[in-house]
Amino acid sequence: MFTERQGITVWLYSLKHAKSMRRFGNVQYVSRKLKYVVLYCSQSETDSIIEKLSSYSYVKKVEPSYKPFIKTQFENSKPDKAKEYDYKMGI
Repeated sequence: MFTERQGITVWLYSLKHAKSMRRFGNVQYVSRKLKYVVLYCSQSETDSIIEKLSSYSYVKKVEPSYKPFIKTQFENSKPDKAKEYDYKMGI
């Protein structure tokens, strides 16, 4: 069973509350230098989680990831002829 996931970047004023982000989803990364947390949650719950996180005083900004909505299969992608020969040289 595959669930659709979406990433959320939460910018914080202080990292003291970074550990409490675990109740909203799976915390993937915490940047100590830039003070942000990347967490993943179910795509259906993303809007409600963003609203909850934005209401907290220790949250500076909340940004959703747009990766699930970007088309990753390209239609007219033709390989460059010059690069084609470079790859065959090593074999």
